[in-house]
Amino acid sequence: MGRKWNNIKEKKASKDANTSRVYSKFALEIYVAARQGEPNPESNQALKFVLERAKTYNVPRVIIDRAIEKAKGGAEENYQELRYEGFGPNGSMVIVDALTNNVNRTASNVRAAFGKNGGNMGVAGSVSYMFDKTAVIGFEGKSADEALEILMEADVDARDILEEDESIIIYGEPEQFHAIQEAFRNSGITDFTVAELTMLPQNEVALDPESQEQFEKLVDALEDLEDVQQVYHNVDLV
Repeated sequence: MGRKWNNIKEKKASKDANTSRVYSKFALEIYVAARQGEPNPESNQALKFVLERAKTYNVPRVIIDRAIEKAKGGAEENYQELRYEGFGPNGSMVIVDALTNNVNRTASNVRAAFGKNGGNMGVAGSVSYMFDKTAVIGFEGKSADEALEILMEADVDARDILEEDESIIIYGEPEQFHAIQEAFRNSGITDFTVAELTMLPQNEVALDPESQEQFEKLVDALEDLEDVQQVYHNVDLV
């Protein structure tokens, strides 16, 4: 797969260490998921998934509870889920997922971030066909062989099982996310280092140092936008 998930998360954690940005993005995502169905993760799969992700990022419980209570209160804030696609230097590809209550503002800001950092926006579908939506589950305490045995006993399929540093990373179909996680919970795993539904590139590209520096500025500019929730790309930055 070519993605070092632990290194990626450590880099994000370091970048966000002195800000509340990651928490505010999760608060909005939790609020929107809770508004889309029942504000109860047991009956709302979208909310359950967001809460699983939030746990791996150590989002404080008070922020989670506040977002859910806000949704229960029937606040009239309407957000749209948007996806933008574009290109960076030397064949790099980028997907940007956003939640916004102002489409014009978000589109303008995303376009400006691309334009100021050596990239350009593409049309819908110009990039996403080169990515696969994938469930990624990570944990410690098992070997790859043990992980495979647990999945087989639970009759759950996975695309791939890799060992990264001291962790096991499971790649699976999106609809298998909860089944994969439940299989390992039943085996005694209670903490997950990764719990994501992501867009994985079918092929990664390596950039020369100058292009990589420019590309990282592009990704940083996009991730810094208030309305942007996720940025996916096909560049090997690790």
